[in-house]
Parts: sequence; C-alpha cells; structure tokens
Amino acid sequence: MMKNWLAAGAFALTAGMTATAAQAQTTTVPGEQVGLATGAPLPEGVYAINTFTYRSQDNAAVDTAVNIPILLWSTPWTPFGGRIELAVAPPTVFTFSRAAGGRDTSINVGTFIGGIWAFDLGGNIGVSVLFGTYLNELNAGRGGGLNILASNTYRAGGAISYTGDGWNLTANLTYNFYDTPGRFDGPNGIPAFFGPVGISDALNLDLTATKKFGKFEIGAIGYGTVNLDPNAITFPAGLGVLGSRVGRGGRFALGGLIGYDFGPFTVQAYVARDVVTSAGVSESTDGWFRIIAPLYTPAPAAAPAPAPLVRKY
Repeated sequence: MMKNWLAAGAFALTAGMTATAAQAQTTTVPGEQVGLATGAPLPEGVYAINTFTYRSQDNAAVDTAVNIPILLWSTPWTPFGGRIELAVAPPTVFTFSRAAGGRDTSINVGTFIGGIWAFDLGGNIGVSVLFGTYLNELNAGRGGGLNILASNTYRAGGAISYTGDGWNLTANLTYNFYDTPGRFDGPNGIPAFFGPVGISDALNLDLTATKKFGKFEIGAIGYGTVNLDPNAITFPAGLGVLGSRVGRGGRFALGGLIGYDFGPFTVQAYVARDVVTSAGVSESTDGWFRIIAPLYTPAPAAAPAPAPLVRKY
C-alpha cells in the first residue's frame, strides 16, 4: 500500500471574502493536506493526486468548490538523508449560486510549483519542509477581481508524521505570504473595486489522526486558518464594509475521514464542520474527495548473484 504524500494547494475562495472583513486571506486551502502523512518521505517514483472540496457556508448566496490536481516526482536525490520531491498543481475554483437566476463560475488560478525535503528519522517518524509559489501574476495582475489572486503567493511549511502500526498521526503548518499587492485602475472582476489592496499573511494548521484496518482507513481530522496581520485592509477605503480592516479573521473545523485502498489507487473522503469562526463569519460545512495513484515506480534492483562456495580441505 502506497504511502500518502504531500499535496500542493489552491485558493480557498468563499463568498464571505467579498462580504466581510473578517474572512481569512489564505491562498492554500485549509484542510487540503488532511489525511496525508505529509511528514513521511515517499519512495522514488511519480505520483498523482486529485483533491476536490465543496464548501457550503451558512447564510451565503454562493457555494464554492476547488479542484486540485497534483503531479509529484519523488526524485532519487537524498541530500543529507532527506528525499527531494517536486510538485506542480494547476487548481480550479468554482462558484455555485443559490439565488434564482444566479450564475455559476469557474476560475483557473495561479499554478503552484514547489519542492519538499522529507526525512525518515526512524521509529516510523518523518519530518518534511516545503517551499513553493502560486504563480498568480500570470493573471496579468488582475486576479479576476480578487486581491490574493493579483499577486504571487509564496508558501512555506513543515510537517511531522507518525506512521507506525497503521496509524497516520500528522500535524502540518502552512504559511502564506505575498509580494507587492496588485493595483486595480478601475472597476474590475468579482466584485468591482479599485486598487491598491492590502493582503494579510496567513497561517494554516492541518491535523490528522487515522488508523488503517486492512484496506480501510478511518479517523478524525481538523484544520483551520488565521490571518497574521490585523491591520491589513481587505479592499480600499471608501467602499463601505469592503474598505474595513480584515483583523484576525479565521476559522477552525473538525470532522471525520474514511478511506479505502483499491490496490492501484487509494480513495479518501472526509467531512468537516466549523467549530470556531471569527465574529461576523458564518459557519460552513466542507466535503472532500481524493484519489491517490502511483504512476511510476522504478523496478527493484536485481539481487546480486550468490558468491560461489569455496572450501579448502
């Protein structure tokens, strides 16, 4: 059974972002690494994963979804004993209107490219570090009218995992920070507003505690995000609520996960509900579905021929 691995992420688009100043400004989707032993190094090979999440926020006019296809190469290079793994992910964000006559949308957001350095410390314990970039500026600085998609997002993170006896006990921290915020010279995108805009750095925490029973996996998960700059401005002043300060916006959700190993691929599904949110932010329920598949692993090295037995009498 293949080891779970570190997924790259995408932008957690929510309707609340455009309607409240308390929404967290993370580009990496909170919860995208839940269920993955992100601290453990992968065997050499090429792996594919697709994670889809659907978020329904209470009292919101729009539901949102994100699809994150990822290709990861676990290289043969192990400097200082840590395996180098390279990832690329071109995520897509969807919105689904609940209003009669409302429009559904899809946005291809900045492609993520990054690298992971993962170490096996022995005793079924692994640790890893990650650094990468969401190339949002390929949107020509517009970001589809969304401030965090108008500037590149830089992502750093670290994880620790215990994977003994069928357990996956993992904690993963992700830090998002940004380059110069995009400037908007006139009405633009969803919704219309003017630039420049400020962006808060954000910190995400993903937690996993699952156990395998044969081909089945079951357990508890949790994840959350928080802004790190309480003085950042979501949108420029003069636009009412859109010009207020973002504050320490954030949320934390708890839920459960179930998975099954089909052999050639593994599937996971999990559901979580917000248990803590910032003031003014409605709670939401998130549903997730993931497929993990190894595409290529090198053939094991042939065993050396036995040495001839030489006896002296």
